[in-house]
Amino acid sequence: MQVFHRASGLVAFVALASTSVPAVVAAEVESEPAAQLELIVVTAARTTSPLAIVTDAKAPRQPVPAHDGADYLKTIAGFNVIRKGGADADPLFRGMAGSRVNILADEANLLGGCGMRMDPPTAYIFPQSYDTIRVLKGPQSVLWGAGGSAATVLFERDPYDVATDSDHFNASVLQGRWGRQDVMAEGLAGTALGYVRVDGSYARADDYDDGHGDQVHSEYERWHTKGALGWTPDDDTLVELSAVVSDGEAAYADRMMDGAKFSREGFALKASRSAVSTLIDTLELQLNYSYIDHVMDNYSLRDFVPSMMMPNRSASNPDRETIGGRLSADLVIGERIDVVVGIDAGDNRHSVRSTMNQSLMPYQSMRRVDDATFEQRGVFTETTWRSTDDRSWIGGARVDHWGVHDDRQTIRQGMMLVPNTTAGAEDEDWLTSAFVRVEQSLRSGTPAETTLFAGVGYSERVADYWERFGNDKQSLTSNSAFYTDPERTAQFDTGIIRAAETYRVSVSVFVNDIGDYVLIDTRVPGKPMNTVVTRSVDARTFGGELEAALRVADHWQLESSLAWTQGENRTDDVALAQMPPVEARVALSYARERWTAGGLLRWVAAQDRVDPGRGNIVGQDIGESDTFTVFSLNAGYSFGSVRVTTGIDNLLDATYAEHLSRSGAMVAGYVQTERVNEPGRLWWLKADLAL
Repeated sequence: MQVFHRASGLVAFVALASTSVPAVVAAEVESEPAAQLELIVVTAARTTSPLAIVTDAKAPRQPVPAHDGADYLKTIAGFNVIRKGGADADPLFRGMAGSRVNILADEANLLGGCGMRMDPPTAYIFPQSYDTIRVLKGPQSVLWGAGGSAATVLFERDPYDVATDSDHFNASVLQGRWGRQDVMAEGLAGTALGYVRVDGSYARADDYDDGHGDQVHSEYERWHTKGALGWTPDDDTLVELSAVVSDGEAAYADRMMDGAKFSREGFALKASRSAVSTLIDTLELQLNYSYIDHVMDNYSLRDFVPSMMMPNRSASNPDRETIGGRLSADLVIGERIDVVVGIDAGDNRHSVRSTMNQSLMPYQSMRRVDDATFEQRGVFTETTWRSTDDRSWIGGARVDHWGVHDDRQTIRQGMMLVPNTTAGAEDEDWLTSAFVRVEQSLRSGTPAETTLFAGVGYSERVADYWERFGNDKQSLTSNSAFYTDPERTAQFDTGIIRAAETYRVSVSVFVNDIGDYVLIDTRVPGKPMNTVVTRSVDARTFGGELEAALRVADHWQLESSLAWTQGENRTDDVALAQMPPVEARVALSYARERWTAGGLLRWVAAQDRVDPGRGNIVGQDIGESDTFTVFSLNAGYSFGSVRVTTGIDNLLDATYAEHLSRSGAMVAGYVQTERVNEPGRLWWLKADLAL
């Protein structure tokens, strides 16, 4: 494991996200004169190329190091997360949630099982078990499936290299306030003929307190283990078989049930061959299988209190089985043109069993009932043409066929089951996606380098499980939202990256039009209270991110960032719901020899552009929110193969909640709040070992 990520030019970006605390600034200084110091920065992700962000998943950071995928993504520029408790938050990018953000682990799509989004895909991701996290902004790639109109996120492991990879072992231990404990270990052993890689993790925490000292229903416990066996008969061939098993439980402060089980079993087979011919540089095949078994109930992690809505112990046990595959070829056409061509496919089946009286009719004795089946087949191509030494054109296109089947015989309306008017129906759609981008490098004869970029992208996606089926959603005219139209996004991106010896600046802006934007509406005129309706509206969003870093003196570095997104519901002529407020960060870090220290101020503006009761599959606008400021400190020290980092998040013990948050539920023994409040003052200490 690479313990630190070396950043050239003595610069790094602070990630901006809707989170209570900043990214850690921990650095190590070489034994050289001060003027030649090179910082090893573990701040967070930085923009490495136009519309692409890459971060070291194993690097320490502040807030307290992540225990799941969403917890890490909130430190990356443009991301927010919707808090529900202590774990399993749902990520958004530029205000876009759900399948608008494609989540892939080891290049395979992940899908949760809960119809109420208890388990978004990131709930099954353990960040430190990966090597890098890569974010592709907007519809500017077609390699990773249809959808992902806002962003594509890839959690990746570096492929084994016979020539450079050596046996290693890495481990980390973290202890923090409110019983927070993380343990992770990873090892690799190999020869010229192959390798074995194993990793595992365990994380737990008790309920945390907000700044007022009020306890939030938020405890969790989770673990995972993964193994991979690789065969490398020669330098150009790799075959890998891997398996992963994980489980956990989590308490939720935003609803009447908790997650009592988050079981996942996954298998993958990868095969690649390099230097196939003068035309084919690399040929790669991947097959994957995943099964998620999830249980939610109202008694395992809380005191059961009968109510009119839930007079008995209740439980629901959804599951999802996913099978996928991908075949791609990297082609080299002359010295300046690279082409990727490929096909991919994926099928997933969702079923559920539940009980309203676990004591008399346990869900374990009930038969599972299928409710939805999705099928996808796609073909894609992407080309990079380096027209000159300073200019590149990148473009691509894909076509997908989707088939969706409604397996529900009945659907729930309030406390009643009624016949499903679309039972047995099939919905088929052909989707197209395409983009083109130009990147221009400006060379001024100085050490500074400037890159300008501009791109146009178009993406179509089908309404996902949660928009059509989750919580038995209705349409404006039917008791079923099954026939929801595909969403169409056309987006323009442009920006500039400038890097010099003592500073780095990145600016990116975007504007898009979204046709048939899938809006989740809980206040439709003429519909009964608590009816959840899936509507199609026309929408527009625009905004951007500014990131900058400056070396102000020997050992000192100043970093800042600003993010802004605004949306409009053009059909209803109102603000588009679930848009994040303006956010700014300023950080100052100091590094000398083996130790570092730093502080960061995070400021989030008030948000008054809201549309209460409307939003997405994760949550709806609650109302306006106030501004808040959070200050945090961190420090680190390295000696030999051990690195120790520590931090205090929310140093001033502020009481606040993010604008994008779920409403607080009435949980027995806890104070109910308008939103789920963020943690108060939190200390943590982490040790990493690399051998």
